[in-house]
Amino acid sequence: MSGAFIPTRGDAKFHAPVPQNRGFADRVRIWWREIDKWLLGMVLLLMALGTVAVAAASPAAGRQYQVAEFAFFQKHVIFQVLGIGVMLFVSLASRDNARRMGIVMAVVMLGLMLLVPVIGVEVNGARRWINLGMRLQPSEFLKPGFAILLAWMLSWRLRDPSLPVVAYATLTMALVAALLMLQPNLGATILFGGVWFVLVLLSGVSLQRLGALIAVGVSGLTAAYFLYDNARYRIDSFFGGGVAFDQVDLAQRTILNGGWTGTGLWLGRRKMSLPEAHTDYIFSVIGEEFGLLMCALILLLYAAIVARVLIRMVDEDNLFALLAGAGLVSLIGGQAFINMAVNLQLFPSKGMTLPLVSYGGSSTLAVCFTLGLLLAITRRNPFLEREKPGLKNLFERKEGRA
Repeated sequence: MSGAFIPTRGDAKFHAPVPQNRGFADRVRIWWREIDKWLLGMVLLLMALGTVAVAAASPAAGRQYQVAEFAFFQKHVIFQVLGIGVMLFVSLASRDNARRMGIVMAVVMLGLMLLVPVIGVEVNGARRWINLGMRLQPSEFLKPGFAILLAWMLSWRLRDPSLPVVAYATLTMALVAALLMLQPNLGATILFGGVWFVLVLLSGVSLQRLGALIAVGVSGLTAAYFLYDNARYRIDSFFGGGVAFDQVDLAQRTILNGGWTGTGLWLGRRKMSLPEAHTDYIFSVIGEEFGLLMCALILLLYAAIVARVLIRMVDEDNLFALLAGAGLVSLIGGQAFINMAVNLQLFPSKGMTLPLVSYGGSSTLAVCFTLGLLLAITRRNPFLEREKPGLKNLFERKEGRA
């Protein structure tokens, strides 16, 4: 230690902190101390309910696709286990690493989406998938990357208020919307647009500019109606009341067939004529076999997840974390809301699954990756206390720099 400078204060001597190489067990202990256990518990409960729901819907899906009755249930269990592993692994990441993972995912999936119109696999008239040994839908994995990328862009405003961060975010949204409508995928476009709107709103955009951006979004939806036959058909069918026994009508009949308490597991009959009972319309299967009370419980769980994240983020003093957490939970809550609204005949059919509940392969892994990032972003050291709400502090800092 000869020649080393040791700073002093009075008679005391201070040594610079020495970096510690923590092992995996130490990282897990820190993770368990910082993780939002209520959020994790609600997510696992929804996944457990989803497993039972897929078991109920599997016979109907097996008949539709002419496979064994419980083929989809068996695959779903495998992907649920893999998904939980992905979620827990990603949630171990620090906020900085979560940000890096999200940005890399966004760039990679945007690249794959550029290839979808060229080498994509067409299913039911839509070209949304790429075959990479397993059928992969790049837009599903783009969702968490998109939220992280926009949160990162918009957080630049605190460093330099003169940067046109809203313009960058809007251009990114326009690119994603164009790639999605080439597939076409109107439902996902609306979901991405909703996340973009939430993040731009939270970033502190002026009301005048916000009004202009909303006008652009409405113009885009109007253009989709006139330019895309599939979108026009679904919207016309919805507002015109549809036809007897179309998908949305069948879904509503199925969900109401079980009454308040349901017919019982595997005792539902209407589900057998319901297309995509294990994915898009699994909420209707839940209503028939487990009743409207179970549907209400699932709705409350989604609402509780959204509320939990927002309450945890409201005193966050890091703008990126605030935006990223809000964007990621908007994806989960928005997709769940759209799916349930379609099943209740409140929205036109969108071809969108119920996150954590519906059967899925790559989509299940994508949702679990999203939740892993969300758990990583919302991690907090319980021994650190903030003197005042972080959201209020952020706006005060913005006003001070204006």
